[in-house]
Amino acid sequence: MRVLIIKTSSMGDIIHTLPALTDAGKAYPHIRFDWVVEENFHEIPGWHPLVERVIPVAVRRWRKKILSRKTHREIGQHYKTVRSVQYDLIIDAQGLFKTLWIAGLAKGPLCGLDRHSAREPLTALFYRKKVAASWKWHAVTRLRALFSQALGYDLPETVPDYGIDRRRFIDPAVSSENYLVFLHGTTWATKHWPEAYWIALADMAHQHGLRVKIPWGNAVERLRAERIAAKACADVLPQLSLKEMASVLAGAKAVVAVDTGLGHLSAALNVPTVSLYGPTDPLEVGTQGASQKHLSATFPCAPCRSRVCTWRGTEQRIVEPPCFGTVKPVDVWNVCRSIF
Repeated sequence: MRVLIIKTSSMGDIIHTLPALTDAGKAYPHIRFDWVVEENFHEIPGWHPLVERVIPVAVRRWRKKILSRKTHREIGQHYKTVRSVQYDLIIDAQGLFKTLWIAGLAKGPLCGLDRHSAREPLTALFYRKKVAASWKWHAVTRLRALFSQALGYDLPETVPDYGIDRRRFIDPAVSSENYLVFLHGTTWATKHWPEAYWIALADMAHQHGLRVKIPWGNAVERLRAERIAAKACADVLPQLSLKEMASVLAGAKAVVAVDTGLGHLSAALNVPTVSLYGPTDPLEVGTQGASQKHLSATFPCAPCRSRVCTWRGTEQRIVEPPCFGTVKPVDVWNVCRSIF
């Protein structure tokens, strides 16, 4: 059986899909997948052993230059690629009109979430088979349910297995080190753990003989990493590719992360990870897998699910956002030590 997956972004969403492939492979040992994904994340699907072909798209880039000849050539080549195979099933795992358009180019019966479950409900009108997946479930569970119903097997109740062999990324020279990785970068201002707390946590790690490695993905994150390292014993890493980042994570003693896509990559690699949640709810978006620990803010408005902090309490705001004042460095360190 050959199945085409349409799941183009984001990093976390792509990683969330991997356990569904593992489930399907256990139900149907001969199943194989092709996967359409945004070009920036094209490496990730290929890390799963059941993915035979990764088909990159550049919808984000194409939108910006929709009239250019280069864009038209690339879209034409993409059309030829996805039309070259007759699929037994096409699964739109994103439920958006942009992914529905991509799925509609391929040959094969199309399956997706029903109108009560999809992000854009009207997409369900175009699916031959429609699947229900409760919004109360974690994203990983929703995707496992989509695949199980689409392919006709019982939804497993096991811990998610992302199918990635962590050993393929471990550099022996690096794995001999005892170090933590701090994943401090995230998109929402409200998801950022205070810099002073990162510094305090790095000091605790240093006192116990552990180095701290701090990656970054853009100029703002680099400056934050440098500020933390300037006041603590920590190493600011150079800018890394996704594969290089996976190698750093794979060799770590443990990872401390805010709510970010790289935290899900750490979970997929089965690296012990402590993830910190303020405005978001780990029951909805938390890392899943073995050796995963969550610390959530215990604050009147948490989780607010908001990109902007609107708390108007009268007490003194010790840190920003104030909800993270309830997730202290010593608490994070104690959890880290429990999973080493």
